[in-house]
Amino acid sequence: MSQEGGGRFKPGRSGNPKGRPAGSGEVARVRAAMSANLPRIIEALEARALEGDTGAARLLLERTVAPLKAVEFSQAVAMPGDGLAEKGRAVIEAMSAGQLSTEQGGGMLDALAKLAKLIEADEMERRLAALEAKQ
Repeated sequence: MSQEGGGRFKPGRSGNPKGRPAGSGEVARVRAAMSANLPRIIEALEARALEGDTGAARLLLERTVAPLKAVEFSQAVAMPGDGLAEKGRAVIEAMSAGQLSTEQGGGMLDALAKLAKLIEADEMERRLAALEAKQ
């Protein structure tokens, strides 16, 4: 039956506005069936992991233990000179010498680049104010 020519449903409206009830799908049924056996499944995985099954150990650890994150430590870096380029070179040298990680050094270089843009904006503002004052 066509929806356009006097069918049961109006265009733009669902025939089932409430949708399928939550938990009535196939995945929900499988989960419900497995839930009764879940403690035994976990125990079996644990036993296999303890026997040396690295796949079982990995599965258990991935699902129960939060992944470790790298910890960054603060490191003072001597930045000689007044120029931003000199400071950037000092950061790159510190990375090359192993004093800074590439992530730390990259963060410092990004900060120097942002500082350069701020200095440039300040300089433009000063120049504009000077030009306007002359007029």
